[in-house]
Amino acid sequence: MPWAVDQQTNQKTKLVMDLKEYIRSIPDFPKPDIMFRDITPMLKSAAAMKEVIHQLAEPFRDANISSVLAAEARGFVFGAPLAMELGAAFVPVRKPGKLPFETETLHYDLEYGSDALEIHTDAVESSDRVLLVDDLLATGGTIGACLELATKQGAAVVGAAFVIELAFLNGRERLGDTTIHSLIRYHSEDADE
Repeated sequence: MPWAVDQQTNQKTKLVMDLKEYIRSIPDFPKPDIMFRDITPMLKSAAAMKEVIHQLAEPFRDANISSVLAAEARGFVFGAPLAMELGAAFVPVRKPGKLPFETETLHYDLEYGSDALEIHTDAVESSDRVLLVDDLLATGGTIGACLELATKQGAAVVGAAFVIELAFLNGRERLGDTTIHSLIRYHSEDADE
């Protein structure tokens, strides 16, 4: 975490990191009129990643989270270190055929089509307090599927945390009354918003 030393008091103070500086906007990817929000510059910075995990965890530190649940692939990048930060288990949600044990499968709609996700049938229990995590909230299809998979197994979903939210796509609506924490929000496809 970056620090500055005040020259008069010799006190260390935490520098505020603008995480948006670590997001690269790429127009017309994966198709025309889409502004892709690329997180790879963030992944390249250890300081930025440390700050992201700290900020994702902050509102949930006292929520007694027992499991952090994330979908592949980019959800894993943030979900596993967030689980360690919160002292919780990490639960992977994967594409069909990737998990070796008995699974529950859910088909869902995406921004660009449809897909399916699976979770082990013993991944979470009714006593679990789950935090859902992904890199991006767009239409809410993927995280909505994760929410449904967790609740089908009886777990209490405490909240959902995202590095980026594309607010103009209204993904929050798919999550009902779930507490949502997003670090960076874009209100349009424009690169600067």
